[in-house]
Amino acid sequence: MKLCIPIMENKGLESIVYSHFGSASTFLIYDIDKESVEEIDNSDKQHIHGQCHPMNSIDNKNIDAIVVGGIGARAINKLQANNIKVFRSEPGTVGFNIDLFRKNMLQELTLDDACAHHSSGNGCGS
Repeated sequence: MKLCIPIMENKGLESIVYSHFGSASTFLIYDIDKESVEEIDNSDKQHIHGQCHPMNSIDNKNIDAIVVGGIGARAINKLQANNIKVFRSEPGTVGFNIDLFRKNMLQELTLDDACAHHSSGNGCGS
């Protein structure tokens, strides 16, 4: 199983999970079975809210789930259409969130949990 976790600065498993999927500078792909980490640059990090295409960066990586602080409805729809689940991260590191994921302690997100806008104050992100 492969997890995609957005970050801003790559420090491996000590990286802090970023608060929003589409505008993260980097994605860490963590393979739970192999316990390996791969870094992917988000080629679409500069965008108008709701107009990002981060899937272009990770499309061929066979991702099973995203772990993120916040994410928009359009992204959730696209991910779910590709059978990719989305989970809300807890504040902290990638490693901490991977441990929580393994213990089934992360909330799976639905469209009701999506960010409406970066400045909405709706609790988007961690």
